[in-house]
Amino acid sequence: KRIKPKTLWMGSGFSNETGTLEVKKLMGKGIFETPKPIGLIKYMLEQSTRENDVVLDFFAGSCSTAHAIYDHNVKTGNSLKYILIQLPEICEEKTEAYKAGYTTIAEIGKERIRRSAVKIKEESPGYEGDIGFKVFKLDSSNIRAWNPDRSDLEQTLLDHTEHLVEGRSEKDVLYELLLKRGVDLTVPIEQKDISGKAVFSIGYGVLFACLVESISRDEVETLAHGIIDWHQELEPASDTQVVFRDSAFADDIAKTNMAAILEQNGIAHVRSL
Repeated sequence: KRIKPKTLWMGSGFSNETGTLEVKKLMGKGIFETPKPIGLIKYMLEQSTRENDVVLDFFAGSCSTAHAIYDHNVKTGNSLKYILIQLPEICEEKTEAYKAGYTTIAEIGKERIRRSAVKIKEESPGYEGDIGFKVFKLDSSNIRAWNPDRSDLEQTLLDHTEHLVEGRSEKDVLYELLLKRGVDLTVPIEQKDISGKAVFSIGYGVLFACLVESISRDEVETLAHGIIDWHQELEPASDTQVVFRDSAFADDIAKTNMAAILEQNGIAHVRSL
């Protein structure tokens, strides 16, 4: 039966006391002050979402929203997803949260999501929905911006031999690649070791990425055929693109051979960063 929501939402399930008790049961006493109760958020979800919507919470706090979405999905069979945003606000040393080992509010939220997922599994062991999550931190680009020194262009060119910022991991570069290609960050990502090199398959083979720092001429053929075999195993429904770190290739011959082997075996879109 459809019921028009009331102007005032009242009841024990909407109170801060209820939210505090929910966090206390999961994480202990005094970890987070005045958390939002999941009953309030579930009521909002019931009024405003459809089966596969994405819910955005700009002020995640203790991550009551994620907890509520998990609970909502279990009870309704829906597949709501969420994006939660929280500044890494420092927990003061005198607080119970800091004493329990949480240095920031963001750390409290992440731990609550983990514990609420465990609770869902304990209470609904047959549930097969997704209760995982990924954490991203905002940072500058992994790709170095072209900013030439016009008084010394030769040195500028030498400085930009490596296009990527020093110290960034392969996964840092991989996720920027996904963002720039407009790929959903929740798509399946698999990793294999091929010829001693980490290779990622994104979206069941729609995109492959090998972002290691070094590929010699002798390694090209084995690495290429490993990617080809994996591509044939996955049988992606659309054209596949393979991306490498440009500076990884020992020389232009190694890079050209890699592209040629892949193209001869049906993978025509080979790019480098």
